[in-house]
Amino acid sequence: MGEQIRIGSAASILGVSVDTLRRWEKDGRVTFSRSAGGQRTIDVDSLRDLLRERAPQTGVSARNQLEGTVVAVEKDGLMAKIELSCGPYRMVSIITREAAEELDLKPGDTATAVVKSTSVEIRR
Repeated sequence: MGEQIRIGSAASILGVSVDTLRRWEKDGRVTFSRSAGGQRTIDVDSLRDLLRERAPQTGVSARNQLEGTVVAVEKDGLMAKIELSCGPYRMVSIITREAAEELDLKPGDTATAVVKSTSVEIRR
């Protein structure tokens, strides 16, 4: 069995609620395993497949995805700061410590920054 992600983290990554993932499971769209503690988990490969499947529906395009190299991972309390070098760009994201631990990113790893925004201002 490959690396497992908890249902709450998977929901956050996919941009849906835990209830939505439970409905998808009931409909046969996704399969969860159970951890030793009884929590629903999904393997990383299945989560990637769901992300690819959902990409057109969520407006994720090649324009707002930047592949890069992990430069730094700083975990502090409940949060973690992930820094990527994406070509000439430096991307920094603040995520939960739990998500960072489940992603298991280390300096030198390849990762993709997916940029979403509800408001973008351009000023001159």
